Amino acid sequence: MYENRMKVEFQSKSQNESFARVAVAAFVSQLDPTIEEITDVKTAVSEAVTNSIIHGYENKDGIVTIEAVIKDNEVTITVSDEGRGIDNIEQAMQPLYTSRPDLERSGMGFTVMETFMDSLEVYSEAGKGTKVVMKKTFKSIC
Repeated sequence: MYENRMKVEFQSKSQNESFARVAVAAFVSQLDPTIEEITDVKTAVSEAVTNSIIHGYENKDGIVTIEAVIKDNEVTITVSDEGRGIDNIEQAMQPLYTSRPDLERSGMGFTVMETFMDSLEVYSEAGKGTKVVMKKTFKSIC
């Protein structure tokens, strides 16, 4: 069984969203993904990180943590923050729902994550933060 892991933390600044995408893409590249697979992962990570910055920390200073674990040909990516949390996860995961209509957000973040990854789990507690766990299995094996 092949296993590898990485963890990265960065400030909750929108400029770091592209760093997060590239860091996870570089880590996942050891699985020799297709262009489509790597694009799916980057898009899902981008959405999760953006949610942490915009909704979790409401553009205030905080730390976003990404952990990724590869086991054989599956990656589990966890994006977490210690921000405001989600009051109603079920409602937040509905397509087109946004808690920040003032920012003209599309409300499609969780839908995008679900579309591009094989599984999505969201854990959150008001005032304590949110953890998004996404998994994707790759066709190739390292």
